[in-house]
Amino acid sequence: MIKIPAEVPEWLKGLPVIPPPHEILEIPDGKCVELDIMGWEVGRMLIHPRYPGAPPEKWIKAIRVKVPPEKKKIGPPYWDITPGTLVAQLEPLLASLDYRKYIFRICAHGVAPKKRFSIEVIPKKE
Repeated sequence: MIKIPAEVPEWLKGLPVIPPPHEILEIPDGKCVELDIMGWEVGRMLIHPRYPGAPPEKWIKAIRVKVPPEKKKIGPPYWDITPGTLVAQLEPLLASLDYRKYIFRICAHGVAPKKRFSIEVIPKKE
């Protein structure tokens, strides 16, 4: 049986593909992470959602954030952010701020596919 990959939606076709290996940032309900972002890029990724009723695969908009290697000691020094609501919240912040001057504290509320996020932008201590 030949597997046909999911078709890329028209609105994502202009974005570059974020290459593997993918390091998906997963934040459990009620937990928070702090990211010291050194660089970032927007692109598209083919994912395989695991929530009940999800399609086997789909293309999504994602943000790859580069972090200091000492803050992520296992795997490549970046995280791939894939939840659509979090991408929509984080991208304008990264684009409008001098993001290197801040720590981004991201907290998860709920479970997929209805999980939502809060973002606190914390100035770094000099």
